[in-house]
Amino acid sequence: MPWLKCLICGKDFYAKPNHLKVGWGKYCSNKCKFISQKKGKIVECSNCGKRIYRIPSDFINSKSGLFFCNKSCHCSWMNKNLHLENNHPQWNSGESSYKKIFFRNYKEKIKCVKCGLKDKKVLVIHHKDKNRKNNDIENLELLCRNCHYLKHRYYE
Repeated sequence: MPWLKCLICGKDFYAKPNHLKVGWGKYCSNKCKFISQKKGKIVECSNCGKRIYRIPSDFINSKSGLFFCNKSCHCSWMNKNLHLENNHPQWNSGESSYKKIFFRNYKEKIKCVKCGLKDKKVLVIHHKDKNRKNNDIENLELLCRNCHYLKHRYYE
């Protein structure tokens, strides 16, 4: 009676003689047989670092060479790295995005530059050179509605 060692786990198992003639009898169970048939690699998710298994065709079909564990990881990576401001497919010259640009860079200084009012409901973004298309951080300042009105009317 032939007792053999499994090629995957090393466990001793009995193999039928007619299975050995056909070329079977290399693995102790179907689980070890399936493990031996895997041809892919284990890679890390490009967003969260989780280890995931990918088959060889995934490597061939990947244009970027990046892999993700699920769709939400892929979307969050896209939002962090690719779809910001002028890289977004629906970006329209950035005329209306100056608020996001300002608040992304100045989270701690949320008060009027002139009077020091801290109520977010009445604060607006002012373009210093009065050009709404110039959304550089140096050109933007936070004013309350009253100070903003005075700045435009009386050119302070």
